[in-house]
Amino acid sequence: MVTVLTGENSFALKAALDVRVQAFVAEHGDIAVERLDGEEASFERLQESLQSLPFLAARKLVILRNPGLNKQFIEQAEKLINDLPETTELIIVEPKIDKRSAYYKLLKKITNFTEFVALDETGLARWLADRAKQQGGNLSSADARWLVERVGTSQQFLSNELDKLLLYDPHVTRETIELLTEATPQSKIFDLLSAAFAGNTNRALELYRDQRAQKVDPSQIIALLAWQLKIVAIIKTAVGRSSTEIVRDAKLSPFTVQQGQAIADRLTLARLKQLVLDLLTIDARSKRERIDLDEALQNYLLALVQ
Repeated sequence: MVTVLTGENSFALKAALDVRVQAFVAEHGDIAVERLDGEEASFERLQESLQSLPFLAARKLVILRNPGLNKQFIEQAEKLINDLPETTELIIVEPKIDKRSAYYKLLKKITNFTEFVALDETGLARWLADRAKQQGGNLSSADARWLVERVGTSQQFLSNELDKLLLYDPHVTRETIELLTEATPQSKIFDLLSAAFAGNTNRALELYRDQRAQKVDPSQIIALLAWQLKIVAIIKTAVGRSSTEIVRDAKLSPFTVQQGQAIADRLTLARLKQLVLDLLTIDARSKRERIDLDEALQNYLLALVQ
C-alpha cells in the first residue's frame, strides 16, 4: 500500500502520519520502520530501501519525506511504486508539491492521496470545540473563536493551549482563557487602535510599550497596524453589507469584524486613507533613512485622536 500525505497543514499531516506509524509499529515493531529524507539520501539509497525485503519482520514500512526533491526519484517514481514488494508499505510525505507537475498527477492517480489544508479561523474554532469534547471537556463555539483570536492560528500552539486549559478546568470559559493565555501581538494591536481612537492615549502608548517590552520589533508593529487598517478598510467600504456577509466574503472571524466595526464607525473614509498613507510614509522613511522608529510610531498613535 502506498500513501501520500501532503498539504500546508503540518499539524494535521503529522497527526495522520503518527497514527499510521503507531498502528504499524503495534503490529510489526519499530525495527520494521525505515525513514529517509529525499533531500539528503541518494537515489540509490531510496531505491534500495524500497526494493529490499523486510529484516526480522513480516512487513516493513518505508517513510520518505520530500522524495520529490530528488530528480531521479521523480523520473522513476511510477516504476518504483509499481515494483514495490508486497511486503513493503510506503508513506510519501510531501508537504509542498507543485500541483501542475506530472509527479503530483501521478501520485494522486496511483496512491492513497490525502491533502491537509490549513484551517481558517472558523475551521480552527470548530476543531478546538470538537477536540475539547473528545478529551472530556467543554468549549463553546464563541469561546473557541475567542481563543483563536487571542493566541493566533498556529494549530500546534492552539492544541498546546487547549491541553493546558482543559487540565486547569474541563469546562473552558472566556475567563479561564484570559487567565491562562497570553494575547498575541496581533490581538493587542486591535486594543491599541481602539484605545487611541477612543481618545485614551495613555492606554494606547502603554500597549505600544508593552509590545516593545515583549521584543516585538517596530517594523512588525507597522505590519500589524497595516493589517488592522486593511480590515477596517474592508468594513468601511462594505456599504450596505451586513456583518455576516463581511465575515463570509472577506473570510474574517465575527470577532475580528466586530472589533474592526467599532473602529470603522469612528472614521471617515478620507481619514482612513490618510492614516494608511501616514503609516506608509513612516515605513518608507525607515527603509531609506535613519529615523527613531519608536518615536515616529508613538507620534502616529497620538495623531490618531485628532
